[in-house]
Amino acid sequence: MGTQQEKNAAKFSKTTLFYAMQPIKAHQHHYLPDESATNALGGALARALAPGLVIYLHGDLGAGKTALTRALLRALGHTGTVKSPTYTLSEPYNVMLDDNPLSVIHYDLYRMSSPEEFLDAGFREDFDGHNVCIVEWPEKGEPVLPPPDIRLLLSVSGNGRAVELQALSELGLLCLDRLAFLPPPQ
Repeated sequence: MGTQQEKNAAKFSKTTLFYAMQPIKAHQHHYLPDESATNALGGALARALAPGLVIYLHGDLGAGKTALTRALLRALGHTGTVKSPTYTLSEPYNVMLDDNPLSVIHYDLYRMSSPEEFLDAGFREDFDGHNVCIVEWPEKGEPVLPPPDIRLLLSVSGNGRAVELQALSELGLLCLDRLAFLPPPQ
């Protein structure tokens, strides 16, 4: 019958209008010149989410991983504090997506000393096909971390940030195809 993630992808594709004549955007590059551009990308990602998505965030310290996650959560209606879960390793947020409740769980694995810590903490159970899981420093959880649907690479570029989005699954492809983000003119 398929995994919950495959079922979500099938449901997502049936309920979403796709432009049959346009290719699916499996790989995107953008330049974010400032915080407002980062907020705009976070908002666009929030509108394109589907339950069950796993998003890996790659980038050096200060590249904007937490800022982008904060913008995404704010766009989903979260009004409280959004902090980096560097010391707690994970922070769950209950939000609404298309009038349905959704749990978004933000992980920061920077302080993990081994992948076994991820398993010992019981985090793998959160990747259940219902929650959206956003993972900073995913390389610290390999090879036990579930694979991503979207890999997002952030890097400092001049005064702004360069961002690359890669879809790595059917659900990731559908999300990036829905992504309506127009970067600011340069």
